[in-house]
Amino acid sequence: MAFDLFSLKGKNALVTGSQVGLGAGIAVGFAQAGANVVVHGIDNNGIDDVCAAVQAAGARAARIIADVSSAQACEDLVEFTVRELGSIDILVNNAGIIRRAPAAEFSAKDWADVLEVNLTAVFRLCQLAGRRMLNQGSGKIINIASLLAFQGGVTVPSYAAAKGGVAQLTKALANEWASKGINVNAIAPGYMATNNTAALRADPVRSRQILERIPAGRWGTPQDLAGTAVFLASAASDYVHGHVLVVDGAWMAR
Repeated sequence: MAFDLFSLKGKNALVTGSQVGLGAGIAVGFAQAGANVVVHGIDNNGIDDVCAAVQAAGARAARIIADVSSAQACEDLVEFTVRELGSIDILVNNAGIIRRAPAAEFSAKDWADVLEVNLTAVFRLCQLAGRRMLNQGSGKIINIASLLAFQGGVTVPSYAAAKGGVAQLTKALANEWASKGINVNAIAPGYMATNNTAALRADPVRSRQILERIPAGRWGTPQDLAGTAVFLASAASDYVHGHVLVVDGAWMAR
């Protein structure tokens, strides 16, 4: 049946940055589709709640605290997933940070910090998980890009650069791995109600300007991304490679 194509039963997933926000929504969506999930966070905030939601959906949950800006932590995440769940069939690179300042005043540290987490760690985890997936002849990698993979944004030069890099990295890896049974794709969320957009949503002028620009008339939610992620992690997307799928309430269509 068609619905079976979307099942993740028996699959094991690592979702970085899944203690809150978009990552939490994806982790729970995976569990509802049948996958076991490693829930990752930078600290303990919210992580037990997400694990409980994964378990309530009937899946196994394992929790890990790690800072993906560390190369060793990236290795630990993949090894932990394999050790706790038995394999890594799905990787979602969702962990990310943002720093805001005018480009002329943007600090070298803020530039380096954002690139390390939002791009370098994504490559490291793709590489580490990819080696496992190449050995087993299958796997699904989903990178979280952004509308700023297509647009430049304002006062977020490092974030825009990193997300543009994520989109191109996704395509580069797909070119290498599509014939090996590994799907590498990305999701480009629009304006979502998460911690990263708290400053924008708190600014009455910018929030109004953004809402007026979104044909759907609202900010997105973590649940809006869950179904897209399940699709890209499932057999339903087996012939989808190197695609950056926009989930934006028609922002880019306007």
